[in-house]
Amino acid sequence: MMDKIIELLKQSTGTFPLLLLHHYKDLKLSDSEFILLVEVLNTDLEFNPKKMSQDLKKDLNDVLEEMNGLVDKGILKIEVRKVRNLRSEYINLDDLYEKLAFFIVNEDETSNSENIFDIFEREFGRTLSPMEYEIIQSWCGGEFSQELIVLALKEATYNGANNLRYIDKILYEWKKKGIKTKEDVEKQKNEFHKKKELQTKELFDYDWLNEREDTNN
Repeated sequence: MMDKIIELLKQSTGTFPLLLLHHYKDLKLSDSEFILLVEVLNTDLEFNPKKMSQDLKKDLNDVLEEMNGLVDKGILKIEVRKVRNLRSEYINLDDLYEKLAFFIVNEDETSNSENIFDIFEREFGRTLSPMEYEIIQSWCGGEFSQELIVLALKEATYNGANNLRYIDKILYEWKKKGIKTKEDVEKQKNEFHKKKELQTKELFDYDWLNEREDTNN
């Protein structure tokens, strides 16, 4: 599972910075180190501290010091590669991918230890695509709790809609209504059912026969 998530993270361009934003404090990184990492992600991973310094408008020594700090924290490595008989330094982010994959696997807010991706695959009855992994991770790394995402999934499958577009609509409808927890969902559903029962009661309380007689008179 870890290897699969790491590979998906490497393929993802949009979700990775968001995931990093969500977890950089867990990685014991400073705001400045986070910004430097985002800059690294926007490069071809060739180690060019002078260009980083210019792009970030920071002193070169500060950039070098922060890069050394990221190496010491086990976030990245600087490797020497030989390309066309030229030796160049490149940034290896494999350790960062592994650390973030660990957070994904272990970040479980549901009542059991099942991973959220496993839950989706079980409910859908199939393997998720890389794009679906990216969308689900964007939800997890954004403003929706894992508990709320799983509830939206169950609402969708109950209605026979096994697709992320339907789940996305549910989540943003809940967001508009201020629904953030399982209790909020249950409260909203109870209010809906009470309103529906009241409408049904009013329908059956209506005197259809007398209404028809009054009309005939």
